[in-house]
Amino acid sequence: MQFTKMIATCATLGSASLVVADQHGKPALHDWNQEVLYFVIPDRFADGLPNAHETDPSKPGYFHGGDWKGLTNQLPYLDELGVTALWITPIVDNIDGYVEGAGFPDWAYHGYWADNFTALDPRMGSEADLKALVDQAHALNMKVLVDVVFNHVGYGSDFIDIHPDWIRQNDDCGTDDLTTCLFGLPDLKTERPDATRHVLNAHAAWVDRIGFDGYRIDTAKHVEPAVLAQNQSLVVDRFGPHFLTLGEVWGADASALSKRYFEPGLMTGGIDFSFRGAVGDWLLGRSRTVAFAQGYLQKRHKHTPGAVLAHYLSGHDEPGLLHELNGDKTLFKLAAGLQMTSVGMPIIYYGEEVARDIGEWPSNRSDMPWGLADILPGAGQPQDLEMLDYYKRLIAIRHASPALSMGAFQALSDDGDLLIFARSQDEETVIIAVNRGVEDASAAIPVDHDAEWVEQLGNHLFRATGGVLPLTVPAQSIWILKPKP
Repeated sequence: MQFTKMIATCATLGSASLVVADQHGKPALHDWNQEVLYFVIPDRFADGLPNAHETDPSKPGYFHGGDWKGLTNQLPYLDELGVTALWITPIVDNIDGYVEGAGFPDWAYHGYWADNFTALDPRMGSEADLKALVDQAHALNMKVLVDVVFNHVGYGSDFIDIHPDWIRQNDDCGTDDLTTCLFGLPDLKTERPDATRHVLNAHAAWVDRIGFDGYRIDTAKHVEPAVLAQNQSLVVDRFGPHFLTLGEVWGADASALSKRYFEPGLMTGGIDFSFRGAVGDWLLGRSRTVAFAQGYLQKRHKHTPGAVLAHYLSGHDEPGLLHELNGDKTLFKLAAGLQMTSVGMPIIYYGEEVARDIGEWPSNRSDMPWGLADILPGAGQPQDLEMLDYYKRLIAIRHASPALSMGAFQALSDDGDLLIFARSQDEETVIIAVNRGVEDASAAIPVDHDAEWVEQLGNHLFRATGGVLPLTVPAQSIWILKPKP
């Protein structure tokens, strides 16, 4: 069967196929699948308020000096990269001290150890600085997600003394997902209505004041489903259906997110923890191409229609995929190409686009490398500018083809080391060919009519004749092909 006809019959397998607007004219939820999300730990990105507080970039667990103003100053860089949504770590006031046990003093530079949900962390800047960040992002048509923590507070937080009945710790900690004290952190008893109201309302108040476009919900796996449902009702009523709730459910894939969170209406989006490993395993030859194509990529399209499925290659709690690929940048480019041509919203972890060494913790939280630019704390740290250019081209291709973010999937060739698949939506079809092998690989793809196809990364032309598009893909290469207009 010719693939363009087959895809037309299965378009309903993808995410929502329509981009609509709500009554306020803002993009509705379906549009989030077309965003490219950039994840930043502000302390490790850019310093816009020099000498505002004590810093020491030589210490992995201490503050390095980045802040909201520094991030605001670099929004043009993100805009040029093609980023359309920004995710920042929690903004609330965090504990002042440090904790032991990591082999070095570890401070709350990352924002996940709350001390007061109703105040901002002054080390990151003022409320005016944060508002300016969001306003300027919006001026660039860039959405902003804020990280929120409903599950716990920081070690030794003053919050414990103020609300002792709202906290479980030490011997009170349970062994199940909901009552465990994750990494020994004081666990919020969100089964208590008063505790839940306080936390949910505190975060919603920041949305009212600052104008965020959604939440990334930290440790959602450890939050009661009723609390997630209550939060979902609150944000829809208060901020509208376009407001994204992107949950971190550690280890969950598209199927688990759909069954446990999307379909019950607990969240409107989730992070797919399976993508990084599946891509890495295939590139390293640990899985067969047919299994990767039909047993993995195809099945990702069966998640709940309209929900937002986010996929990543690197993050702050795991080594980056470039590190897992033993620093092989050629293979990593194939991974980035697969990420940008797969269903859902891709997440770029800061510096990934310039080949930052995202290694084992704590080096996965190292400073953004700024090369020759005089931007602290990462000034002088090398950038791979060829990788940066490659990311810009990939992202531009994704933005130009809605089929890549929301279209249906069909495997066209899945033998040996060569993977060829199509993404199609409405009248648009894109063919992606990836050769993980060390030798060239060929396939003949049946098409509906003879035409020229343009390879988008290199602008090469290929002609289909006699209803067949012949392709010989060079070793360790990716091609993205569209019919010539």
